[in-house]
Amino acid sequence: MAQTASSKQVGTATLTLGDKTASLPVLGGTLGTDCVDVRKLQNELGVFTFDPSYGATASCESSITYIDGDEGVLLHRGYPIDQLAENSTFLEVAYLLLNGELPNKAELEKFNSGVMRHTMLHEQIRSFWSGFRRDAHPMAMLCSVVGAMSAFYPDSINVHDERQREISAFRMIAKIPTITAWAHKYNVGQPFVYPKNEYSYAENFLYMFHAVPAEDYKPNPILTAAMDRILILHADHEQNASTSTVRLAGSTGANPFACIAAGIASLWGPAHGGANEAVLKMLAEIGHKDNIPEFIKQVKDKNSGVKLMGFGHRVYKNFDPRAKIMQKTCHEVLGELGIKDEPMLDLAIELEKIALEDDYFVSRKLYPNVDFYSGIILKAMGFPTQMFTPIFALARTVGWISQWKEMMEDPSNRISRPRQIYTGAPTRDYVPLEKRG
Repeated sequence: MAQTASSKQVGTATLTLGDKTASLPVLGGTLGTDCVDVRKLQNELGVFTFDPSYGATASCESSITYIDGDEGVLLHRGYPIDQLAENSTFLEVAYLLLNGELPNKAELEKFNSGVMRHTMLHEQIRSFWSGFRRDAHPMAMLCSVVGAMSAFYPDSINVHDERQREISAFRMIAKIPTITAWAHKYNVGQPFVYPKNEYSYAENFLYMFHAVPAEDYKPNPILTAAMDRILILHADHEQNASTSTVRLAGSTGANPFACIAAGIASLWGPAHGGANEAVLKMLAEIGHKDNIPEFIKQVKDKNSGVKLMGFGHRVYKNFDPRAKIMQKTCHEVLGELGIKDEPMLDLAIELEKIALEDDYFVSRKLYPNVDFYSGIILKAMGFPTQMFTPIFALARTVGWISQWKEMMEDPSNRISRPRQIYTGAPTRDYVPLEKRG
């Protein structure tokens, strides 16, 4: 069972407004910054807090993922991401995120079996694809098909039933690789490839994505390990935009498939899930290492509109711990594929070197993030750029469902309802049409 998140009061903050004073509890978790509990602020002082984009607001208690952006730390249930990426498998990490502890051998075998038994899609779901244009973006297909799953699996949409929540989690984690692979197959006009449950999770996705009926598909251990690592590195990342969207939708009691579809829609935004695609576009525009100095000059010019993609992060003010693993994986994949002279990789390495030595970027703590190398890896493995974000969604689904499950098991859960500062017109009377100027 997952650990129950529970903060403790570590102090009291006093806030005075006019002739009123409020004593607000200061809450602390296992790690990280303490938080002032402002839930009674409106009752005691008659005001709300104002925090656009919630950058300084803790929206929930969670025991799943911890990030220390200043130190470049990412933990899943207390385990450092580099240890998980080097030693674990994606499904083992999925078990950890869902249940709070690493499984023993028997538990992992049962979990793997449970997931792989659900890889097939209801056959009628095939008809959804015939309604899409062939050039439809795969994220549009993912949003539509995942959202419609509640119509095909109504026996696992009762969010108050623990067993149904468990089944929906298995189904979502198991079927998202099939949906993702089929979106690609539809784009390129190839037959859908059904899953083979004797393959591992990563192997199965690569098989459904790349295989064709005309010839056998042979899994490559190096590429399979790289795919597994990519999925692990994107599995969860605390209360980001898409995860917060899933929790917001889930707070209404919406079924899990609808909540994950909402998360997919949020991830689709280029500022969130499309960053690795933007890195490749940037490298293509630079074109050659000789053009880097001019590019850097434009980045520093605030009026140029040119941005350095793949560097910096909303949370991390240090080296993204996932980026180092992704860099190593990049070299392994290119080596396995025999790509000795990859201009884009050479360009990326040179750009990284210059940026890390330039005071302009160092002073602003703009270090490489996970997106800087992931696009190069996926491109080398034969994935078109428009599939980068769907693969991100495939990986993040386990994080979304874990966060949703944790929220549904939290007795303090209630419908989310942010406040606002109203800046519109004051109260005014309706003027009949004939009297308006």
